[in-house]
Amino acid sequence: MQRVRSALADVPDDERPEDVPVERGYRTAGAGEPGERVARFAERVADYKATVHRVAPAELPDALARACQARQVRRLVVPEDLPEAWRPADAELLVDGQLANEVLDAADGVLTGCVLGIADTGTIVLDGGPRQGRRAITLLPDYHLCVVEEGQIVGSVPEAVAALGGSAASEHRPITFVSGPSATSDIELIRVEGVHGPRTLEVLIVG
Repeated sequence: MQRVRSALADVPDDERPEDVPVERGYRTAGAGEPGERVARFAERVADYKATVHRVAPAELPDALARACQARQVRRLVVPEDLPEAWRPADAELLVDGQLANEVLDAADGVLTGCVLGIADTGTIVLDGGPRQGRRAITLLPDYHLCVVEEGQIVGSVPEAVAALGGSAASEHRPITFVSGPSATSDIELIRVEGVHGPRTLEVLIVG
């Protein structure tokens, strides 16, 4: 910062960068009715090579069980406060308190809720709040099964950022934006999945 100040020493005060007006007329809300927003979210999530299902609330327990059976998930990590109705009976549940990283890595998958979904980008937001658990449990297992309620879906990124200005910010909890399974094309533009997180993402939209 001292080098920057030195470089600006001969610039008149009224021409310094902090005096340059910043255009803030960008769109802050997504368009469309709630039903359109949910449909757009489902479409965008699927575009990222995630598996998406839309289910009614009464169908959720069976849908979770079917998803685990289809993926042959036998050892499933879950946060401590995950609702009882969400816990598949046929899986061995590893309830996270402070499970070791080795245990998380060896698990077949993780089941969580989320705090928000973003329709425009097909992004799931995790902030360590209710039904989500700590950040590590959604990064180490290779399969993430996530429940998103229709009422949690906002239209745009600015709406999501505004909504996140509550307990997560005041408690300094890490916030994770998940757009599809973990993937990178950094090396020779070859897509590699599962480098920074789960290789497989499956989303159940409930409403």
